[in-house]
Amino acid sequence: MKTMFFLIMVIAFSISSFSQNDTAFDEMLKKYYKGTVETIPAAQLYEDMQNDTGIVILDAREKREYDVSHLKNAVYVGFSEFSFKKVKKLPKDAKIIVYCSIGARSENIGEKLLSKGFKNVYNLYGGIFDWKNKGYQVYDNSGEETEDVFAYSKEWGVWLKKGNKVYE
Repeated sequence: MKTMFFLIMVIAFSISSFSQNDTAFDEMLKKYYKGTVETIPAAQLYEDMQNDTGIVILDAREKREYDVSHLKNAVYVGFSEFSFKKVKKLPKDAKIIVYCSIGARSENIGEKLLSKGFKNVYNLYGGIFDWKNKGYQVYDNSGEETEDVFAYSKEWGVWLKKGNKVYE
């Protein structure tokens, strides 16, 4: 009986802790998101990726971040060196998902795309951090699955709960 009670308490604590972490993450994101680009949750993007081959995924992080890991078939467009030349061949009605570490930089790139007439632009909610935290796979430059995720800094790395944090 004590074992059963202990097991129930561990499960309850785990659920509560997970819930608090998600809440804290959501609260942090509210500070950085402007709400100018519609978000798409990781679960929805994963499902769409399984069923829709026409999705375009753009990585709005810096090259060193992309090189560590990225979403499958993501196209590097960068942030500080973003240029419309990198997306000029994309149809204006393509479904485009933009992501970065948490979604702030990608929201900025999404705004730029919308301003140039792209119609179906979404920001991956919580970025690659939330993607990995939800258990979805990331890939290195050779196309192999990896557990590594560029965590940017120790301050930002606290939000990455799964995977190996890479800082350089």
